[in-house]
Amino acid sequence: MPTEQPAWILARRHAIGARLRAAREHAGLSQLALADRCGIDHKTVHRIEYGTSDPSLGLLLQIAHALDVPLADLVQ
Repeated sequence: MPTEQPAWILARRHAIGARLRAAREHAGLSQLALADRCGIDHKTVHRIEYGTSDPSLGLLLQIAHALDVPLADLVQ
């Protein structure tokens, strides 16, 4: 059974999701379009944006590249 994560991790996950959503909308992309650019399922983008998924560093790098933003802008 997985252990529950601390509240600060959940808060950071939500903040990353909000930054991702803002960057995606600024780029004029839907979740589906971003997912297509990254070669992932659009549900994965949705889960990251809503803080219900722990994206890997590799996936965050792909997303930052697809949005043409520095990774630091998504995870700061």
